Amino acid sequence: MRTTLLTTLATLGMLTAAPFALANPIEIQVNNTMSEGGSESAAVERFAEYLEEQAPGRFEVRPFLAGSLGGENAVLELLNLGQTQISITGGNWRQQYAPEYDAITVPFVFSTWDEVDAYMESPSGQALIEQAENQGGLKYFGLQHRGPRHMTANKAINSPEDLDGFRLRLPSLPVWLEVWEEIGAQVVNVPAPEIYLAMQTGQVDGHENSLSSPYTRRLWEVQDHIIMTSHVQFPWSWVASSRWWDGLEADDQALIEEAIDVARQYGSEQERELDEFYLEALQDEGMTIIEPDVTPFREAALPAIDRVMADMAGGVREDALGNESQ
Repeated sequence: MRTTLLTTLATLGMLTAAPFALANPIEIQVNNTMSEGGSESAAVERFAEYLEEQAPGRFEVRPFLAGSLGGENAVLELLNLGQTQISITGGNWRQQYAPEYDAITVPFVFSTWDEVDAYMESPSGQALIEQAENQGGLKYFGLQHRGPRHMTANKAINSPEDLDGFRLRLPSLPVWLEVWEEIGAQVVNVPAPEIYLAMQTGQVDGHENSLSSPYTRRLWEVQDHIIMTSHVQFPWSWVASSRWWDGLEADDQALIEEAIDVARQYGSEQERELDEFYLEALQDEGMTIIEPDVTPFREAALPAIDRVMADMAGGVREDALGNESQ
């Protein structure tokens, strides 16, 4: 009898020590549009590692990178339907579900990540999150920082006056076109794969993007300057399917949320290190780095910013820009 009891207690002890290993693993698909090798895939890897460290065998993380389940909008739909679990997504979720609160997309509104993070904690940022959760079926966890967007140019750009007649390649995002036109640039839409050729042939005089763009595209061969405007801080956001999330046990939710927080911080740090590498490498290739006073650019952009924000929800401008003159 004693032997049987000891055996039973030992068995119960094993169950207590390793409860996760005996349950069926929870599959977690993590989606992102970027290819492997960047800060995004590094964050996914850290997410999987942390879960395995804390609960061996409990979770099976399956990365879906390079848009393998579709673009951002397609994945947002899958999340809404509960047919995939997590995405490190860009700005489409804000524009699709809560555009009236999306001050983050507007150029020259935020110049540091601290400002972006503070906005997401403001009443407008919290309303953005709540509306996206209600309309898109999303559970929001937080931001992962990306490299700020700067300019490249075939000449020195130190002030808005230097943009007079300057042909600036931009993606087809109406808000960005309106702001840059207000500053004085002549905006040109060129497909991303054609950026190098457009610069080589003189179709455009420059473009804007994170520093990975001039580095991976070898734009030092056709551009001379990097203009450090930091005009858009365009974050990744970690979101999950509410349908999936609500079906998890509280302990699993807590651990996944903890792992996401660790992964977000790790990915942000990896991105910061990559940005420093790109900047140094571009300098080594002969590009001149210009750090202009961004204030005149923002002041020149304010009329367009105010027009854009006039169509947004009440309080957005104040939460984003404070008391800056209108």
